[in-house]
Amino acid sequence: MERSTRQRTAIREVLANSDRPLLADEVLAHAQANVPGLGIATVYRNLKTLVNEEALQVVNLPGEKPRFEFAHHHHHHFCCEQCKRVFDIHACPGDLSRLVPEGFTVLKHELNLYGLCAQCALNSSETKYT
Repeated sequence: MERSTRQRTAIREVLANSDRPLLADEVLAHAQANVPGLGIATVYRNLKTLVNEEALQVVNLPGEKPRFEFAHHHHHHFCCEQCKRVFDIHACPGDLSRLVPEGFTVLKHELNLYGLCAQCALNSSETKYT
């Protein structure tokens, strides 16, 4: 285990205070408030270390850069197509084995929903009537 540094502490705090998975650039922008000289290479290095320590998990979405969040229970994600933010969904449809061909065994699954987040939906409906 590597020693704790000001940079790693700032990165951990940003992720702990976030209610959604973050891109490395978002982590950098928020962490620079506490560590002004922080660079993207340091952010990536620390994210990689935290993933290897299994403190963080990577959220990979098709066609997107990886996002990072603290490793926790099984959950899914909602992707806003307007603002491009990704949010956790703490619900699961459960056993999906009825969807696969006979004889197949489901070992795990990932589910991503796409649409407009509450803020973008509100902004979208406001612009329709102006």
